[in-house]
Amino acid sequence: MNTKESNSSEIDLLYLLKKLWEKKILILFSTVLFGLLALLISVFILKPTFTSSTRIYVANQTSDNNNLTAQDLQAGTYLVNDYKEIITSDSVLLDVIAREGLSTTPKELTTDIDVEIPVNTRIITISVDSKSPEEAQQLANTLRIVASEKIKEVTKVEDVTTIEEAKLPETASSPNISRNVLLGALVGGFITVVMILLLELLDDRVRRPEDIEEVLGLVLIGTVPDTDKL
Repeated sequence: MNTKESNSSEIDLLYLLKKLWEKKILILFSTVLFGLLALLISVFILKPTFTSSTRIYVANQTSDNNNLTAQDLQAGTYLVNDYKEIITSDSVLLDVIAREGLSTTPKELTTDIDVEIPVNTRIITISVDSKSPEEAQQLANTLRIVASEKIKEVTKVEDVTTIEEAKLPETASSPNISRNVLLGALVGGFITVVMILLLELLDDRVRRPEDIEEVLGLVLIGTVPDTDKL
């Protein structure tokens, strides 16, 4: 019994694979079509976004001597999350908005800001996204200046040094056209394969001799050949 069921499952799998192979042109067409749609959407509909980044280094707190101790480094490491919160705080963002004359809110602006602080360092990377490369650069540099002043004011650190000023981005950071086309093609091919398999599995018509035994529960004695194919 188990052998029969195993053979039946094997036959069904081979049958489905055969059906997919018969529909290979349709699958290929859908793959190309969805990939092309993703390309057109990425190029003509989605607006490009530019990202500009600046980096700062937060020095140790003021002490009686100028030597940097291990305790200072450890304390500075614990403060990195504080720095991130300060940079994205409403007071800092409101100052940036005022200096740049933006018609936005701190909540909206923070969605365009990304702050990264590598583990065990006090180097902070501030990235700003914008539809304009010039605006992305300007906002990143202004945010760096305002945030540096605020960090020194709140944490009483000795200095915040600029490692790298924001530069004018030459290319858009998004959309990623190659990735979108690939994903579109994969989605198109996957949807077509699933639809073909579902239609075949839901089709209860008798098409093969094995269907008589499976659907009607009858023993197949023999088959009549199709004389048109002889």
